[in-house]
Amino acid sequence: MIEKEDPVISEEEAAQYDRQIRLWGLDAQKRLRGSRVLLAGLGGLGAEVAKNLILAGVKGITLLDHDQVSEGSCRAQFLVPVTAQGQNRAQASLERAQSLNPMVEVHADPDRADNKPDDFFLQFDAVCLTGCSRDLMVRVDQLCSQRNIKVFCGDVYGYYGYMFCNLGQEHNYVEEKPKLVKPTGESNNGPEAKRAKVDPNQTTMVKKTASFCTLKEALEVDWTSEKARAGLKRTPVDYFLLHVLLKFRTDKGRDPDPQSFADDSQLLRQIRDDVLEALGVSSDLLNDDFISYCFSEMSPVCAVVGGVLGQEVVKALSQRDAPHRNFFFFDGRKGNGVVDYFGSN
Repeated sequence: MIEKEDPVISEEEAAQYDRQIRLWGLDAQKRLRGSRVLLAGLGGLGAEVAKNLILAGVKGITLLDHDQVSEGSCRAQFLVPVTAQGQNRAQASLERAQSLNPMVEVHADPDRADNKPDDFFLQFDAVCLTGCSRDLMVRVDQLCSQRNIKVFCGDVYGYYGYMFCNLGQEHNYVEEKPKLVKPTGESNNGPEAKRAKVDPNQTTMVKKTASFCTLKEALEVDWTSEKARAGLKRTPVDYFLLHVLLKFRTDKGRDPDPQSFADDSQLLRQIRDDVLEALGVSSDLLNDDFISYCFSEMSPVCAVVGGVLGQEVVKALSQRDAPHRNFFFFDGRKGNGVVDYFGSN
């Protein structure tokens, strides 16, 4: 992580971020204003995250993507103009991204994330990876966790989406809580009247700490252990679906494609059986219904998951409010999301 000067909020910035400062305070906005973020992957989800972080007012954001703009890119995300087909996706997204907030330094990098040296990722305060391979996410997460750099991963597969975060072994933050007020003077109304009560008109800031594990640990839960099996019924099936979709990406170098629906559906079914067997759980945990709903990036799902992912980056950098620990899963078919923790305690 790079050394940062104490950020100063100018009058112009104070006016720009007035509503945010009223919401989470000047100190939180200063920390956010002094932070630099790397965002890899400018698909539909990446565009949503970029928009949310730029509007929130980070100091700088680097958009990293080696892919070219396709017809599908124009439909999936709003930062690339329809005339940009064939251009690099990060560079094509730059103009519209910068126009969202001129006070944020927005840069585009057309290189492949896998080819970047370790030192490249250490320039940032937070790294957000979308559309990346499991190997790259594990590599960057292990690298950054040693340097106290916040790491976020996320993807959208059709109606399904997820977010993972690793904020380190000791992430400090403050949370606003209603204040307990002790009664003043003597009370003759019994012991109940003498107890401290919550005053909804007064709040106090409470310092808290949360601990996180690496992505590798989170994905390598031993489901043959007695403790893991005892909690299997309460485990979101989305966790196992994520394993299947990451394995598909590893094997094919891409995500399920509607243009090859029949072949990819058959492959997803086979990968499901192999992955769940390797994890030591029954294939009945994930029935065949998921196959029809994990193709392409659905824009509404990108908006929901991108909103949560952007929110978590803002909370982590500003050290304000409790973070999601450590997975968020969204199911667009049901219209709901769940937060759950996987990995070492």
